[in-house]
Amino acid sequence: MVTVAVRVLRAAVLPLALIGLTALAGVVLGRVYAGGLLTWLVVGAAAGSVLVSVAARRLPSWLVAPVSVAAMAGWTLWSLRLAATRAELPGDLLEVTADAARNGIPRLLTAMIPVEPTPDTVLVPVVAAWLAGLTGAEVALRTGRVLLGYLPAAGLYAAALYVVGPNAEPALGSTLAFVAVAALGLATPTRTAAGGGDPTAELTPRVRAAVRLRLATSAALGVALVVGLVALLGPVVAQQVDGRPVDPRRYVEPPQVQTLDENPLIRISGWALHPEQKLLDVSTQRLDAPPADAPPEADPAADTARSVRIRLAVLSDYDGVTWRVGATYRNAGRILPAATAARDSTVRTVRQQISVAELSGRLLPAVATPREVSGARVAYDPASGTLIRPEGLTPGLRYTVTSAEERPDQNLLASANVPAGDEVARVLRVADGVPDPMRRLATQLAEENGAPYARASAIEQFLAEHYRVVADAPSGHAYPNLGFFLFGPRNGGGQEGTSEQFAAAFAVLGRLSGLPTRVVVGFRTSGQGPVLAGDAYAWPEVLFDGLGWVAFDPLPRPNDEPRPVEEDFRPTPEDPPPSEAPAPTAEPSASPEPATAADAPPGSDGVSTPVLVAGGSGGLLLVVGALLLTLLAMRRSLTRSRLVRGDPGQRIAGAWREVIDALRLAGRPVGDDLAATEVAGHARRILADARAATIGDDTTANSDAVASTGGTAAADASSPAVDELAALLNQVGFAPGAATPEQAARAAEVATAYVATLRSARPWWRRLLWSVHPTPLRRARRSPR
Repeated sequence: MVTVAVRVLRAAVLPLALIGLTALAGVVLGRVYAGGLLTWLVVGAAAGSVLVSVAARRLPSWLVAPVSVAAMAGWTLWSLRLAATRAELPGDLLEVTADAARNGIPRLLTAMIPVEPTPDTVLVPVVAAWLAGLTGAEVALRTGRVLLGYLPAAGLYAAALYVVGPNAEPALGSTLAFVAVAALGLATPTRTAAGGGDPTAELTPRVRAAVRLRLATSAALGVALVVGLVALLGPVVAQQVDGRPVDPRRYVEPPQVQTLDENPLIRISGWALHPEQKLLDVSTQRLDAPPADAPPEADPAADTARSVRIRLAVLSDYDGVTWRVGATYRNAGRILPAATAARDSTVRTVRQQISVAELSGRLLPAVATPREVSGARVAYDPASGTLIRPEGLTPGLRYTVTSAEERPDQNLLASANVPAGDEVARVLRVADGVPDPMRRLATQLAEENGAPYARASAIEQFLAEHYRVVADAPSGHAYPNLGFFLFGPRNGGGQEGTSEQFAAAFAVLGRLSGLPTRVVVGFRTSGQGPVLAGDAYAWPEVLFDGLGWVAFDPLPRPNDEPRPVEEDFRPTPEDPPPSEAPAPTAEPSASPEPATAADAPPGSDGVSTPVLVAGGSGGLLLVVGALLLTLLAMRRSLTRSRLVRGDPGQRIAGAWREVIDALRLAGRPVGDDLAATEVAGHARRILADARAATIGDDTTANSDAVASTGGTAAADASSPAVDELAALLNQVGFAPGAATPEQAARAAEVATAYVATLRSARPWWRRLLWSVHPTPLRRARRSPR
């Protein structure tokens, strides 16, 4: 009995080892799946394939494969039905199986991590595990070549590691277990013959010795080969331990949106012309609605407390011509990845049942931000929180979506800041070619409102008070379209548009004012009943620290008559050149009748005309001189207060403002939206241009030529120093309190040298007016910082 038990145990070791090696591939792959369903399905496939081979050992080898494939088909169909039931996917088993066989590999490599076990994401692992187990069992058990029988399981394990890539922690434990199980299978002796015993027992002693010598030599050569490979490949493998694995998903193109969906903003005007077109049917349920006596939370973009905004697309990229979605959609299951809610926002759960009527495209409408979708296969973009249906929308499609709706704390908006840096550079980017009036309008609104929320509210109010909504406005949101919308003549079609122009203009003006903005296209509805084309509209959103994306509504209120734009903004330069300033004109008047001598009082001694002219001229000169001296004193006081007073950070900022004022006095002002390094480059170019103009002026007197030579030398010295001043300003902005008095003194020295160099390159009459020009005083009063 003991001998039989030992034989059975020995016979079971190798099949169990093959099952374990194949199942470990499922363990490794299951780390990127949601839940443990895939791992158990792969373990079942590994066990089933090996056990079928063990049970059919006495059958001919050509018959084992068909039997095992039939068993694999049954296990695979059961696995697909179980995965479809867990994922709540519609359709019968035949439809589900056909779709999984057609799209299994691409969906596995484009699915979002963690991957939900659905029919198309479990089909390939289950079939691969079964085939690996079948091949390994036939080679190892039927022919006795154990090491060769390990190759299918090892290949499956390597493939699982490759598919996982950098999306999970290193599988050190699973790899060590794989090696241990493989070693256990190799250490157990196998018998390929029924009789067993020594196969060389019946040979003559000389032949037996030769066979044993050949076997020993082969074993020694094998060991030497393994040791050599380890010595050769060991360092290479060791270097890859800490390396980042390659992600195969980067070689596979995820689901894409159609051209119509890449810019759904252009569909607003078409929907506005057919407002009665039925697009959707919606039923909304708020699962955690606030108590009836609770005060409603205000929403800057909501008309009423009951309004529901169903989001269709989020557009974050603008190139000056078109707003685009620019999203990367990944195939997702029923449960979507949970995004972190904003710190100071309230989250409510909203569930909607939506039926598609005449809405076309691939974009799938849902309340922001979706967390669970059933009834439709979707792809999801976590960055924007939007959905698409890769197969496209069809009439009659019904799905249920559960969303986490965020509402910001309105009490914190007034003091909230906006983020900055590379993470939000995409939603701060302003394309080249901004019309100058639009840039000046953004500057005016930003100067009058310091806080970010105040700037956003000012833009919202300006658009709502000065423009009109019309349904038949032409589509378009490129710079020329927005310029005509903002500043075009009202009697010629300007200053009116659809929500497309309102939202796009807000987003561009916001970015020019330093606000991270984006445009959202969706529907505004009560949440119950049909959603018509007239309910479609676009709205802008602004990103605030701790509050997330906050929606704004720049559309005018019903029955409000817009005010003329010219009442609050005139698209003319702030300081026109002297040649463009209109010359004063005198109105013609009737000549007075000359007084006769008889009209003069008797005995009066009149003052002569030359005396009157001389007295008036002298008084005027005194007034002008006093005014110039006052301006000179105020300018010097301003410069001294900027460069000498305050802490080092304030003095560095003051030195920078001296450079900015010098550029404005030179007739080359810079925009407020430029970074310090960009302004420094602008300042270098201006100085180089002034130097070239001074050197090339053949009519300049000798004294001016000497001054120009000195200015050139100073330009060479001070141009790089402007970059140093920009670096000091950035240090003050990003590390307040870190500036030293020495750095402040250096900033004052750089600013003084640059201003003197730039002034010396100007014509003589402009140099005289430089020190008394009132522009720096006026700008200092507007911006006391």
